[in-house]
Amino acid sequence: MRVLIVGAGEVGSSIAADLSESHEVVVVDVDADYVEQLQYDLDVLPVQGDGTDPDVLEEAGVADADIVIASTDDDETNLAICGTAATLADPFTIARVQKTAYLRTWRRTQRAFDVDFMVCTDLLTAQAIVRLIEFPTATDVDPFSSGRVQMAEFEVAPESEIAGQTVQEADRFESLTFAAIVEDGEATIPAGETVLTGGSNVLVIGTPDSVESFAAAVAPASAAAGVDDIVVVGGGQQGFLVAEHLEERGFRPRLIERDETRARDLAEQLPKTTVMAHDATDADFLASENVGEADVVIACLDSDEKCLLVSLLSKRLGAQRAIASIETPEYVSLFETVGIDVAVNPREITAEEITRFTRERRAENVAIVEPGGAEVLEVEIDAESVLAGRPIREAVADLPSEIVVGAITRDDTVITPRGDTVVEVGDHVVVFVPTGAQAAIAEQL
Repeated sequence: MRVLIVGAGEVGSSIAADLSESHEVVVVDVDADYVEQLQYDLDVLPVQGDGTDPDVLEEAGVADADIVIASTDDDETNLAICGTAATLADPFTIARVQKTAYLRTWRRTQRAFDVDFMVCTDLLTAQAIVRLIEFPTATDVDPFSSGRVQMAEFEVAPESEIAGQTVQEADRFESLTFAAIVEDGEATIPAGETVLTGGSNVLVIGTPDSVESFAAAVAPASAAAGVDDIVVVGGGQQGFLVAEHLEERGFRPRLIERDETRARDLAEQLPKTTVMAHDATDADFLASENVGEADVVIACLDSDEKCLLVSLLSKRLGAQRAIASIETPEYVSLFETVGIDVAVNPREITAEEITRFTRERRAENVAIVEPGGAEVLEVEIDAESVLAGRPIREAVADLPSEIVVGAITRDDTVITPRGDTVVEVGDHVVVFVPTGAQAAIAEQL
C-alpha cells in the first residue's frame, strides 16, 4: 500500500515511522530540514513543498496513493490538502483537526471537505484520559469487542501482592490473560516463570471485571478507594471535553478555569460540573478548595510547565493521582519520573489513532502498545484463518512469530483462551502481536 503523508512534524513523522516497515511511504513538508532529517532516519521518500499545491502532490505521486494523510498543525491546511488530493486522484483521505466544529460538520455527511476519516486531537486526548479514570491504576486502556474485552497496561507497585511472583503464580484472575511485559518501550511475551517485579509494566487482556480485579491487586491502595472526586484544571477545549465525557459517565467533576468569562460559559455548558474561576497555580487556592483530597487531578493547561506545576502542587497537597496533558513528547517520561502518574501526549495519541485506522483496514480493531512497537489486534476468524478449527497451541506454531491470544468472543460470550481451546469460524479473537510481525500475522489470522 502506498501512503502519502503531508506534514513531517511530530505527528507525521511518527505515523511515517510506524507505517514505513510494511508500506511504501511518501512524506511531504514545506520545511527542508524536516525532509532532510526524514531521509536519514526513515525508509521513506521525502518531498519538499507545499502539500496544498497540486504540482507538489503530483510530484509526490498522489495518483498512485492509496491513502493521503494530512497531519500538519493547521486545520484549514489539512482540509485543503484532502480537498486538493481528491481533485487529482481518488485516494482515501485522512485529516487531523483541532476544532471539534469541523468534526461535527464532517460527521453529518461522512464526506464533508473531501475527507474520508477525520481525527480530532483534543477529543482523542479527552477520551484517552477518561478511559484512564475508569481504571485508576492503568497507564493505558483500550476496549475491544464492543467493550466486552479490555486491554490494559499497569505498573506493578512494589507493595503489590503480585510483585515478586511469577506469571504462573499471579495467573489466578478469572477471564484474564497476561499478554506482555513492557520495559524501556519494548513489549515482550512473558513465560510462566517470568517474575513480575515492582516497577515493571504488565499488559493484560480480559473482561472488564477481571481487569478491575487485577487493578486492585496491582496497586491496592489506589484501586480500593475508587474514584469520586475529580478535578479538571484548564477550561480550554480539551478540559471542556474531559469534563463533558466525565459527566456522561456519571461523574460530577470540579473544573478550574482562570478566565472568568470562559468559566461562566463552561458553567452553562456543564450542568453537572462545579466550575471555579481562579488561577490553579495558586497553591493557597488549591489548598482552600481541598484539591488535595481529590482522587484524580487532570491538568489540561496551555503550558507544559503549568501542567507540571499544578500536578506537583496537587500531589503535594495529597491528591491521589495526577494526569497531565503534555504537548512536548520529550517531557512525557521526564514528568512521570518527577511525580506525575500519567503524562498524556496529544500528538502521540493522534499519530497512534491514524496509524491504528490505517492498519484497522485489515483488522476489526487495533491498539498500539508502544509507538512503533507491538500491537493488539481484534480479528474475526474466517475459514482461511490459521486458527480456524484448530487448538490454539497447534495453530500458533504455524505463525512466523510468537503471539498471545488474549481473549475470544463467541456471540455474546467471552472465552478465556488456553492452549487446547479450539477457535471457531466467526469467533472474534484479541491477539497480542510483537513488534515487526504485525503485517505477516494479520494476513494469516
